[in-house]
Amino acid sequence: MDPSEWMRLRQKQPRFKLKLEEYIVVRKQVLERDGWRCQDCGAAQNLQVHHMKPRSQLGGDVAQNLITLCASCHGKRHGGRGVADS
Repeated sequence: MDPSEWMRLRQKQPRFKLKLEEYIVVRKQVLERDGWRCQDCGAAQNLQVHHMKPRSQLGGDVAQNLITLCASCHGKRHGGRGVADS
C-alpha cells in the first residue's frame, strides 16, 4: 500500500478543531451549560472540559462532544492517568 492510500484510509475526514480563542468561548459555554458542575460527581472545583470522543479519534471541538468534569473524574475517564488542564 502506498503512503497516499494509507492516509486516505486512516483519516476520511478531518476533525473539527477551533482556534484557541474560539475554543475558549466554546469551553465557557460548556461549563455554563453544565451548571459549572462535574457531570460525574457534582463537584464545583478544579473543573475541566473533556472530549467524549477523543481528538485522536477525530472528536471535534464542539459543544455536543464536550462535557464538564472535575480533575479527578477527568483522570478516571482517561484510565486513571493525569490529564492537562483544559
